[in-house]
Amino acid sequence: MDFTPTEEQEAARGLAARIFADLSTHERLTAAGSGTDTELWKALAHAGLVAAAEETGLLGLVLLLEEQGLTTAQVPFAATCVYGLLAVSAHGTEEQRERLLPVLREGAAIATGSLPARGGIRADVGVGVGDGVDGRLSGTVPFVPWLRDATLVLVADQDHRLWLIRAADARTEPVESTAPWSAGRLILSGTPAEALGGPAACRQVMAMARVAFSGLQAGVCAGSLARAVSYTSEREQFGRPLSTNQGVLIRAADAYMDTEAIRVTAYEAAWRHDEGLPFATHALTAAWWASEAGKRVVHAGQHLHGGLGSDLEHPVHRHFLWGRQLDAYLGCGSEVLEELGALIVDGDAETAEMEEPV
Repeated sequence: MDFTPTEEQEAARGLAARIFADLSTHERLTAAGSGTDTELWKALAHAGLVAAAEETGLLGLVLLLEEQGLTTAQVPFAATCVYGLLAVSAHGTEEQRERLLPVLREGAAIATGSLPARGGIRADVGVGVGDGVDGRLSGTVPFVPWLRDATLVLVADQDHRLWLIRAADARTEPVESTAPWSAGRLILSGTPAEALGGPAACRQVMAMARVAFSGLQAGVCAGSLARAVSYTSEREQFGRPLSTNQGVLIRAADAYMDTEAIRVTAYEAAWRHDEGLPFATHALTAAWWASEAGKRVVHAGQHLHGGLGSDLEHPVHRHFLWGRQLDAYLGCGSEVLEELGALIVDGDAETAEMEEPV
């Protein structure tokens, strides 16, 4: 395994770091509320960073999402790249790729989706077909991130088939979430949809989503820890910095090790994907670390700020909110471990996922 970024990946990460640092200030994040920072989204698309997800691979995307997590930038970067750009590029028909990829690359379309087991969707295949409609969907997805801003939504039905729908064709309801994402509930009632792939494609896309959001969590945790280190190094108590206190050092060291565990498991899963190797169990491993360890890190970040950590308007609190939301979105540790155990016992899914090229 070699996680050393390529020249292209390093260049993309450096550009992303500059754009996020310049435009994701605390003041701008506060002003954005729960919506997308449209100026930042346009800047990312104009710089070619949305389109770069195709060129730099899943590992390259994880590197970019780390930079987003460091600043908790208010854009649907992970969702659009995974549920839109990479899913259509890997599993779409030639017509779908020609129609959808240009607008996704340019940032003119925003895509989102939902991880499995978040709702029961029924598909009536062949009902009302024609003009790009392959079937009609019914059911409810309780939580979809960035739904208010989305133009395309990728969902999986009860038979684990992937479908693309236009957000304008469905009914949506706002849903409050921990992080300030414009999330919503997706309600489908005979909603026209176009097929994107079968169960193997569904497994691949959902595994990619877990890896991508785990990479985002690595950045969120790193940002929280960096703020805690800076604060405890400057804040003095009894004439010396808080960072010299053994309890503070141990708490920060534990948070650092947890953050590195999230990062390395996300890197490994992404690298295996890019190398064409089975990565489903590795994606679940990354998701477990991102969920369980991520929760510990963002709590530590707040606690190490002392009383300031209770200030809802302090920047570190945003990392706490993002970390807890990603924990909930990826699934609690016991859920992820149950799925991982079933996958290891079954042993068929990773073989099946290699049947369709990425």
